[in-house]
Amino acid sequence: MSKLLLHNALLIDGTGVPPVRDAAVLIDDGRIGWAGPGDDIPPSADGATRIDVGGNAVCPGFFDCHVHFSLPGTRGSVYERALVTESYHTFQLLDRLKVTLENGVTTARDLMGIDTGVRQAVADGLIPGPRLQVAVNMLSQTAGHADFRLPSGIDATAMMGGARVDSVDDVRRRVRDLIAQGADLIKVASSGGVSSPTDQPDWLGMRTEMVAAVVEECQAYGGRPVAAHAIGYAGVKAAVEGGVTSIEHGYALDDELRRRMVDQGTYLVPTLLETMHDVEVSPAAKAKSAHWHEIAHRAVGESAAAGVKIALGTDAGLSPDHGTNLAELGLLVRFGGLTPMEAIVAGTRTSAQLCGLDRELGTLEPGKLADVVVVRGNPLDDIASVGNPDNILLVLKEGRPAKDRGGFFDQRH
Repeated sequence: MSKLLLHNALLIDGTGVPPVRDAAVLIDDGRIGWAGPGDDIPPSADGATRIDVGGNAVCPGFFDCHVHFSLPGTRGSVYERALVTESYHTFQLLDRLKVTLENGVTTARDLMGIDTGVRQAVADGLIPGPRLQVAVNMLSQTAGHADFRLPSGIDATAMMGGARVDSVDDVRRRVRDLIAQGADLIKVASSGGVSSPTDQPDWLGMRTEMVAAVVEECQAYGGRPVAAHAIGYAGVKAAVEGGVTSIEHGYALDDELRRRMVDQGTYLVPTLLETMHDVEVSPAAKAKSAHWHEIAHRAVGESAAAGVKIALGTDAGLSPDHGTNLAELGLLVRFGGLTPMEAIVAGTRTSAQLCGLDRELGTLEPGKLADVVVVRGNPLDDIASVGNPDNILLVLKEGRPAKDRGGFFDQRH
C-alpha cells in the first residue's frame, strides 16, 4: 500500500494555522506527500487508496515527552518491579508500549527506567510502540530524587533507574557512561520529588555546577539535550542556571526564571496529568502531592503567559495510566490557559522541536513521516475529548495502521 489518500477530513496540521474543512492528506511510501483542501488534490494522488474519514479531524501523531514505561500507573506500586521477574516485567512493557501507540502517541521520551534495547526493538519493528528516545537513568545526588533507598534499608535505586552522583567528576563519568550506552538525552533531578521516599520537592537535588557539567558533557557529545526534574524553586533555579534543555514539572518557577527560560529557549514540560493523581507510595507522598499539585495548577498558566515554550508530557507510569496521555491536552487548556489549537501545537510541533525531530515529525507537511491521528469530531470544540481513547479513530505510524477503531481500512477503495 504505497499511497493513501485520507479525504473528507478536518485538517489540523500542527502548525497552528486555522483548520481546513473538507481537506485531504496524501501519504506516499510512509511520508506526507501533500495536505490541503479537497478541491486541490494533486495529480500525484492518482491511484492512491482512498479512505473517507467521515469529516473527522486529521492531526499529526502526538508526542509525550515525559513517560516511564517501566512503571505501572494506577495498576500497581512503583516498587512492584521488586516483586516480579525480569521476563514478566518485559511483557508488562509490551502492553504499555502498545496501548500508548494505539491511543495516539506515536513518539515518546522515556525519562528513566528502560534501556536502549527497548528503543531498538520498537525501531526494528519487533514490538509495537511509539518511537522512543530514552534517558536510561535519572541522576541526582545522594538523598535526592534518584536515591530510591527505602527506610527498611532496601536500595531500589538501580531497579528504578536512578543513579547517585555526588560530585562534578561523578557527573561527568556517569554522563559519558550513559552516552556510551546510547542514551538519547540525559535526565537530572535538580530538586527533590513527590514519590521519592527521603526528600522533599523544595530540596536542592543537584547543584548548579553539577547540572552545568552535565550540560557541558552533553554538548561535547553531539549536543544531546538535558531534561531536569525540577519542582521546588532551588532545583528549578539550578537547572535553568545550569543551562538544561527542558524543565520537567517546573512548579515553583518565578517571573525572573521564566524570563531567563524564554531568553535561553528552555522548554517547560508541565506534566499536568500527573497532578490529577495522588501518588500512593505513602501517606507522606500523598500529602506532598496535594500541596505541590495545587502550586502546579497556578504556575503553568503563568509560564505560558510569559512566553515559555510548552511541550506535552504526562509522567505516565508514575501515577497516570499508560494510554491516557492525551488527556494532557485538555489540562493545558484548563490550567495553562492555552487555546485548544495551542495545546495541539504543544503536543505536536513544539514537542517535536524539543526532541530534535521537527524536520521529520510534528506537522503534516510534505516530506515528513506520516504519523497521523484521526480524532472524532472537531477537537477544537472539545479538546478534552482527545483524551478518551474511544475518540482516537485511527493511528498511523509512518503510514502504517497501528489502530483502526473507526474501521476505515475496511471501507477503503
